[in-house]
Amino acid sequence: MRAAGRSGRVRLWDRLAASDPGLLRLTAGLRTVTAIALTLAVLAGIGVPVTQLVAGAMAAMVATFAIREKQPAGQAGTLALGLPVALVSLSLGALLNQHVVAGDLFFVALIFSAVYGRRFGDRGTALGLIGFQIYFLSLFVRATPGALPALYGVVGVAFAASATARFVLLPQTPAGTLDRLRRAFRARLAQLIASQAKLPDAGPEEVEKVLEELRTRTARLHETALMIQGRLEDGTSDPAVARLLQRRVADAEIAAERLGLLLLTARSAERTDTLTLHLPGAPVPSGVESPVRDGAAAALRRDLRALRVLMLRPAGEASGTALAQVRNRLLGYREEENLPEASPAVQDVFRGLGEAARASLGLRLALDGPQDESADTPATTRSREELDAEDTAIEISEERTPEATEPTGLARPTTRAALQVAVGSSLAIAGGELLSSQRWYWAVLTCWIVFLNTASTGEILVKGYRRLLGTVLGVVAGIGLAGLVGHHTWTAFALVLVFIFAMFYSAPLSYTLMSFFVTAMLGLLYTLLNTYSAEVLVLRIEETALGAACGVFAAAVVLPVHTDRRTNELLVAVLDRLADVTRGAVDQLSGGTGGDLVERARELDQALADLRAATQPLTHPITPLRSRRDSVRYVVALLETCAYHGRSLAATAELLPTHPSIAADPRLRGACGRIVHNIEAIAAHVADPRAAVEIESGSSIASMLEPGTLRTPRYGRVTDRVLRHLQRLDEAVSGLARPLGVTGGPAR
Repeated sequence: MRAAGRSGRVRLWDRLAASDPGLLRLTAGLRTVTAIALTLAVLAGIGVPVTQLVAGAMAAMVATFAIREKQPAGQAGTLALGLPVALVSLSLGALLNQHVVAGDLFFVALIFSAVYGRRFGDRGTALGLIGFQIYFLSLFVRATPGALPALYGVVGVAFAASATARFVLLPQTPAGTLDRLRRAFRARLAQLIASQAKLPDAGPEEVEKVLEELRTRTARLHETALMIQGRLEDGTSDPAVARLLQRRVADAEIAAERLGLLLLTARSAERTDTLTLHLPGAPVPSGVESPVRDGAAAALRRDLRALRVLMLRPAGEASGTALAQVRNRLLGYREEENLPEASPAVQDVFRGLGEAARASLGLRLALDGPQDESADTPATTRSREELDAEDTAIEISEERTPEATEPTGLARPTTRAALQVAVGSSLAIAGGELLSSQRWYWAVLTCWIVFLNTASTGEILVKGYRRLLGTVLGVVAGIGLAGLVGHHTWTAFALVLVFIFAMFYSAPLSYTLMSFFVTAMLGLLYTLLNTYSAEVLVLRIEETALGAACGVFAAAVVLPVHTDRRTNELLVAVLDRLADVTRGAVDQLSGGTGGDLVERARELDQALADLRAATQPLTHPITPLRSRRDSVRYVVALLETCAYHGRSLAATAELLPTHPSIAADPRLRGACGRIVHNIEAIAAHVADPRAAVEIESGSSIASMLEPGTLRTPRYGRVTDRVLRHLQRLDEAVSGLARPLGVTGGPAR
C-alpha cells in the first residue's frame, strides 16, 4: 500500500512538473500569496484599519512580483533599493494627489522613467515597476500627507514580509530551479513517448487526434529545452558541466522528435515530411489507413512503453535487473544484427528506439552521475564508451559572438517605448478624468500594462483586446462575489489571496484569464474599502477600454513599429542563424572546424522563439486576414522544420571527433553550398524586397554524392542520417521561397 501510494504521488508530481516546468508559476503564486498573508497577519495583529490592510496587501504583491533577477544576492539588492523608491513614490503620490496638473505631469514623467529604466536590465525594470505601482497604490487608497507615517510602516512591513517569503519560507536558487526544469524535461519527454506509443495501434479515425497531440507535446518539450538552456549559466558553477547538459538535452530532444517521424513513416506509404510535426492542421501522411500490422508490432509497442519508463525514472528509481535488461535490449537495436525481422520502415523505428535509449543513457549520466555497469551487454558498453569519449572531448569554446550594435537615441527600443507609453498615458489621463475624476488612473494602468513585454503595434492591439475581454468577464464575477461576501472582511481577503494565486499561476498561459482574476479581485477590494457599486465596476470596463485604445493609438502614431517590420527583422535574424548553423555543421562534417555548434543551435532556437511570439497578432483567431494567417503559420512551421534539421546536423557534427560511424567527407561542403546560398538569398529578399536575388535549384543532395552512399554499412564515410537531414533542409528552404516571394533561378 505504501509503495502504491508513493507511486501515485510520484505520478502526480510528474504531471505537475510537466505542466509547470521548474514549478515557476507555482512558486510565483505561492510566494506572492505568502508575502501578502504575512503582511495581513502582522498588520491585523497591531489593529490597523481596513484601508491600510488593503495598502499592505498591494505593496506586498508589488514587492514580490517585481523582482526578476535569478541570483538571490541580486534579488536582495533590488528589494533593498526598492523600499526607498516605494517610500518616495508613496510620498509624492500623497502630496500631489490634490494638485491635479502637477500630479498628472509627475505621473507621466514617472511612467516615462519607469519604462526607460528597462534598458538597465532586471534591476532597472523592477525599480521602475515598484515606483509606478506604489504611486498607483497611493491613488487607489487616496493617501493623504497626514496618513503617510502609518503608510510608511505598512509598506515597510510589506517589504519585510516579501523578503521573508522569498528568502526564508520559499527560497528558490538557480541550481534548484534548473534541477526542477530537468525533471520537467524528463516528464514531458515521457509524455511525448506515451503519445508516440499510441501511433502503432491508432485507427484511421484516431490518428488525426494522436498526431495533434504529438505536435503539442513536441512543442512543449522544445519549450522546456529552451528554458533549461536559458538557466544553465546561472544554475551551474562549471561551464563544462553546463555545456555537457546542454548537449545531452539537445540529443534527447532530437532523438525523441526523430522517433515520432519514424513511427509516422512506418504507417505511411512514403517517408513523412518533418513539416507534419510542426504545422497545425497538416494532413495525415498519405497512406496512413490502418494500425501497424508488421510481425514485430508487439515488440514495438512493448519497447515504446519501456523507453518511456527509462526516460522518466531518475537514477534511484531506475535501478534493478529488469530495467537494466530493458535498457540493454533497446541499446542493442543500434547493432544491425539485433534488429527484428520487419519491413525497412519498421526496422528504422527500432533503430530510432536504440538512438533514443542512447540519448536517455547520456541524459541520465549527465543528470545523475555514474551508474551501475554490472549488467551491461557489449552494446551498452559501447554506448557508454561513446558517451564517455564525447564528454572528454567537450571543451569550452573561446569563440565569442560579436555583440550587436545597440541602437541609440529614438531608435533604442526602451526610449521609443517610453515615449509611446508617456503619450498614451497623457491621453488616458485626459480621457480618464472626463469619465471619472476619482478613478481615472485605471485607464493609465491599462495603457501602461499593454506596453509591457510588447514590441509592435499588433502585439499591443492583441494584448489590449485580451485585457478588455478579461476585464468584462471579471466585472461580472466581481458583482456576484461582492454580493455574496458583503462585509465579511476576512472572507473577502481569503478570496483575494485565492485570486492573486490564480492570477500569477495563469499569467504565462492566458492574459485574458489573468485579467479576469485581477478584476474580480479588485471588486473584492472595493467592497473592503466600502466603495463598491455596480457603477464602479462598469466604470472600470470603460476606463480599461479607453486605456487600451490610447495605448494602441500611441503605438500606431508615435515612432511606430509595425508588426510586418518587426516580424521581417526577426525572420532575417532566424535565417542568418540558420545559415550560420548549417554552414558550421557541414564545415565540421567536411573535415573543418565548425566552432561551438551547440551554442549556435541554441541561438537559432531562441531567435525562432522570438519570431513565433511576434507573429501571434498575425495568427490570432480574431484576425480578419485568414489567408495571411495561414501563410504565416506555414512559414513558421517551415522554419521550425529547418531548425530541427539544423539542430540535428549540429549534434551530428559535434559527434564527429569521437563517433566511429561518422567520418568527415569533403564532398558535403559542396553539397551544402546551394542550401546556404538559398537561405542567404531569402534573407536578403526579406530585408529588401527590391534586392535582385534568386534561389538555386538542382539535383537532390543524395544524388550529388557517389552512387550507393545512401546504403553504406554502419561504419561508412557518411551516414544516412546526415544525408537525410541535408535533403530535408534543402527541401524546406526551397519551400520557404514560395510564400516569401523569392523566385527560382537556374540549376547548379
